[in-house]
Amino acid sequence: MLCNSELRSFQHHLPEFGTSGIRLVAISVDPAETSQRHRQRMGYTFPFLSDPKAEVIRRYDLLHSGAGPKRQDISRPAEFLLNTSGIIQWRNLTEDAAVRARPQQVLKTFDEQSGKTVR
Repeated sequence: MLCNSELRSFQHHLPEFGTSGIRLVAISVDPAETSQRHRQRMGYTFPFLSDPKAEVIRRYDLLHSGAGPKRQDISRPAEFLLNTSGIIQWRNLTEDAAVRARPQQVLKTFDEQSGKTVR
């Protein structure tokens, strides 16, 4: 399951993402039912996508083979900014949760790339 502290942080900043025109989406290898139950239980209001066969996760080179419970394949932590054509404009890949991108960093990067005044 996705990292709850990170998801809570992004949920807290959801209005700022919306104001900037950023659509926030989470994705994991968990089955859709599991992700949706978790999303509802935790009160997250942005979409959760499910990739149980890790097809998209592999395409973005994020597969962390055998790193999950019971040696299940999971996704490495990552954050992406894609433009409206689906082209990656920025990404943050890490194995260390302490250096994962925070909402403020994502918003600042978006502002810098779109020529807006930095927050």
